[in-house]
Amino acid sequence: MEHRIVVAGFGGQGVLLIGQVLCYAGMAEGKNVSWLPSYGPEMRGGTASCSVIVSDGEIASPLVTEPEKLIVMNLPSFTKYEPLMEKGGTIYVNSSLIDAKSTRDDIKKCYIPCNDAAIAVGNARAANMAMLGAFLADTGVVSKESAMAALKKIFGERRAHLLPVNELAMDKGAEMMVKE
Repeated sequence: MEHRIVVAGFGGQGVLLIGQVLCYAGMAEGKNVSWLPSYGPEMRGGTASCSVIVSDGEIASPLVTEPEKLIVMNLPSFTKYEPLMEKGGTIYVNSSLIDAKSTRDDIKKCYIPCNDAAIAVGNARAANMAMLGAFLADTGVVSKESAMAALKKIFGERRAHLLPVNELAMDKGAEMMVKE
């Protein structure tokens, strides 16, 4: 099984971190992975995205041009990537910041109020982890346990104190997801 994912939003929303966590967790589970980041020169506040592939087989190219799964954290990313999605794919929308609804009838839609979920657990900056939790609950691309282990590795000792609130955000995001 191969999962071709695009994660997109503003720089500073943690979209690249979502991709990194998926890849580290996939590697830990013995899968082949690819992570290809893309961001504007502004970084924080500019656009940021990454192509992620998690596969049981070999990966031919790291570039995802027609995502099977699309995670969008802001409206410009929704507008840019939603038309490119593969038929039968699933879009994951941060409904805290995106009022638009997909009008496509050939894709599945999941709306997650990520910012609201993060605020509910006490850390507004954990909106990306709320999205990741919802995504993992819906797809099972990797296990939540592998994702938390990956996050622990990425955070290191210096930011280890943030792991509990990030796990709470993952759980809250999964709980608040609305499928259409």
